[in-house]
Amino acid sequence: MARKSDHNEDAELFRQAVGPVRELPAATAPPAKPKPRARAAMAERDESNALSEFRRAMAQDDLEAGDALSYRRDEVPPRVLQRLRRGLYAAQDEIDLHHSDAHGAEALLRAFLQHARSAGFGCVRVIHGKGLNSDSAIPVLKNLVDRVLRHRADVLAFHSAPPAQGGTGAVLVLLAKR
Repeated sequence: MARKSDHNEDAELFRQAVGPVRELPAATAPPAKPKPRARAAMAERDESNALSEFRRAMAQDDLEAGDALSYRRDEVPPRVLQRLRRGLYAAQDEIDLHHSDAHGAEALLRAFLQHARSAGFGCVRVIHGKGLNSDSAIPVLKNLVDRVLRHRADVLAFHSAPPAQGGTGAVLVLLAKR
């Protein structure tokens, strides 16, 4: 059995062999795992509801080429829709859906509206065409735009543009603030 004095001698011999030492600074803790990005659950739900409502609404009466699009939420005063109809709101951005199929146009429109809202635009123009060259008797894109816009929570009002801005082949859309 080793004696206590042998242990002290061994420790002293070790210290002499190693020489002077300095204490290392404490290591910093590794970075914490980043928190997951917040999801816009309400916006995702609105998008999903609008899409399903659009699919159900396909059986409704369709608009014809010369029909004007017009819609306003109850909380929007009627005079705002009148100003929109006259083209008194300047469109801050626009998208042209000509030559798109219905599925592609819907995806483009949704992405455009999401971008416009995140950019803080208050009024945008959507050019859908009059549907005069449509395979069917009804203007497919015009009806699609009408249905999508009616079911979006961020759309306050919309009306077909004045003749100088596209007439019944385009629509001015007022968006809610972010």
